[in-house]
Amino acid sequence: MGINTERDIEANLQIGPTDQGMVRLFVLADGIEIPMDFDPEEADEIAEEIRLAATAARKVKPKRK
Repeated sequence: MGINTERDIEANLQIGPTDQGMVRLFVLADGIEIPMDFDPEEADEIAEEIRLAATAARKVKPKRK
């Protein structure tokens, strides 16, 4: 299992600030709730990683199945 392993699982992702000044990523999948809290600096780093991954993904030519 890894980043390239596809799964047929639906999940809901919510992102927002908490009342404690943290940024929360909240994942709900198959009845499992996963709250992940990050300080704003960590959230900025994660956002940058997502932007870089999106840029890299645009350069990949999808393999035909």
